[in-house]
Amino acid sequence: MGKNAKKKDAPKHGGWRDRLSDLALRGFIGTVNLLPVRSRLALVGWAVRRLIAPPLGWYARAEANIDHVWPGTTAERKRAIAEAAIDNLGRALIENYDPQEMLRRGAAYPVSGPGLSALEAARAEGHPVLLLSGHYGNPVCARCALVARGIPVGGFLRPLSNPYSNARYIQNYRDVADPVFVQGRRGLMDLLKHIRDGGIAAMAFDVFESSGPAIDFLGQPAPTTLSPAEIALKTNALLIPYFGIRRADGYGFDCIVEEPIAHGTPLDMMREATRRLEARIEADPGQWMWTHRRWKPKRQKKRQRKRAAATM
Repeated sequence: MGKNAKKKDAPKHGGWRDRLSDLALRGFIGTVNLLPVRSRLALVGWAVRRLIAPPLGWYARAEANIDHVWPGTTAERKRAIAEAAIDNLGRALIENYDPQEMLRRGAAYPVSGPGLSALEAARAEGHPVLLLSGHYGNPVCARCALVARGIPVGGFLRPLSNPYSNARYIQNYRDVADPVFVQGRRGLMDLLKHIRDGGIAAMAFDVFESSGPAIDFLGQPAPTTLSPAEIALKTNALLIPYFGIRRADGYGFDCIVEEPIAHGTPLDMMREATRRLEARIEADPGQWMWTHRRWKPKRQKKRQRKRAAATM
């Protein structure tokens, strides 16, 4: 069968399958949101760990990632990290569907860190800021903590493939604070304008970026976007790493604002951003999303072979 036939037979986004999937998700979220928040988080964390993750192969993927960067980790340790990471993923998922509760919690829990004074001074002076985080703890909770303290942090996100679920997903970000920018040419241009005009926005960077340079992440090369550093340089914005670190009870969290990354080359700036995230993961690896395909070593090897062939 040819490539055109495969594309023709592929399901289109926005069809009945996406509609049914979105209805099921809405029904699930609506039901669990009837529970008190602590019970809700515990239930969804359990459901994702026990019912959803095993058939989707999330434990195998998480443990393969751990083997890739930390060979020699015992089976028991790998399982414990994977369990914690998948539980955190489930809790973060349902948290993001109750923005008002996150804002209330954000007002109740502390914001600290060596970069907080720089962020507050930039806010007071109208100086642009780009906050940078990874898929660690729940950065949306940290954003809520800053918004609750009068620091208007816009959001930048990747859209979901399901257009029905995506509409709710984007609205949840807007319910925390506007503006919200969706990845794409228009969204990037609007983000640049917002920051250049003295705004504050937040984004994550720890995703596989096929066109980006390979930066060592936990000891293994990982293609990494340079966009955050490039945006900061273009707009003269402070580039400040921040983290929403979940507490041991699975409910509370701390928002930590780190020192701004010094301007330099985009590559050096993103290497420093990577080091900041690495330090957090090494301190508490169960908070990072190990189910994420961050390294894709097979794809990297294939890309290297193509490049080598092109130079022959």
